Amino acid sequence: MPLGLGRRKKAPPLVENEEAEPGRSGLGVGEPGPLGGSGAGESQMGLPPPPAALRPRLVFHTQLAHGSPTGRIEGFTNVKELYGKIAEAFRLPAAEVMFCTLNTHKVDMDKLLGGQIGLEDFIFAHVKGQRKEVEVFKSEEALGLTITDNGAGYAFIKRIKEGSVIDHIQLISVGDMIEAINGQSLLGCRHYEVARLLKELPRGRTFTLKLTEPRKAFDMISQRSAGGHPGSGPQLSTGRGTLRLRSRGPATVEDLPSAFEEKAIEKVDDLLESYMGIRDTELAATMVELGKDKRNPDELAEALDERLGDFAFPDEFVFDVWGAIGDAKVGRY
Repeated sequence: MPLGLGRRKKAPPLVENEEAEPGRSGLGVGEPGPLGGSGAGESQMGLPPPPAALRPRLVFHTQLAHGSPTGRIEGFTNVKELYGKIAEAFRLPAAEVMFCTLNTHKVDMDKLLGGQIGLEDFIFAHVKGQRKEVEVFKSEEALGLTITDNGAGYAFIKRIKEGSVIDHIQLISVGDMIEAINGQSLLGCRHYEVARLLKELPRGRTFTLKLTEPRKAFDMISQRSAGGHPGSGPQLSTGRGTLRLRSRGPATVEDLPSAFEEKAIEKVDDLLESYMGIRDTELAATMVELGKDKRNPDELAEALDERLGDFAFPDEFVFDVWGAIGDAKVGRY
């Protein structure tokens, strides 16, 4: 049994089916959010942006998901800078970029760009489309939403549970950005802050969501792959290299996760959902990275407190994370 895990007050789950899934966890800006938290990132105490000469000089190809010529971007070290480069390439305001998917123009939440980009990945940027305002009657405690964020200040819907309260409202779709709840702006908020607000809404009352959906894609998909020479269109990732974006310090080129790391990340992500109402593969990857060399749960708890203290992980959760990493190490999947 661990000796030091009684140091914190247990935090109750934020949500049941309203889940928050940061994309991705602290990859964005360091400005305070309107709820008084750490805003869209955790970089206030981080390092200043590295000089351009030290940034990986990697070139990525990108298109707007609704249809555009192919652009080239390089010289970014975090998600916010990436969105800025995309905006420059297509002469758009950076605030128009909602999120990106890798190797597909579709709103595919399994292909969301998070903290890592394969060196041969093709980036599709989804920009703001139609705005809408929807009234929702909260007939159940759980609305059936999974919330994620883009790492640069926008929270949006990643998944809608079948048969849930939200599933019966046709105007609400996966990919919709949540701009406000009952008139309270959520721009700059993290996923878990939005999830907490949804959880705290009283049952049996109506609330208002202000949403923005991603701009719809053209029907003529051939415009995306049109090109003069083989290989000039989007390429799927086949290499083992990946560019890892960090909120603290420069981006780095790394190998893809090992089989152990992939399984450990999956198990920790499941625990995040079970305990905290959050799904976030990048956060899970950070926790595995912090825990894989620790000798006991106490060391893991100290590392999590130092790096991810804002999340206030429950003690039982920390112990289970330690067990999940240990199981993955010895192949108990």
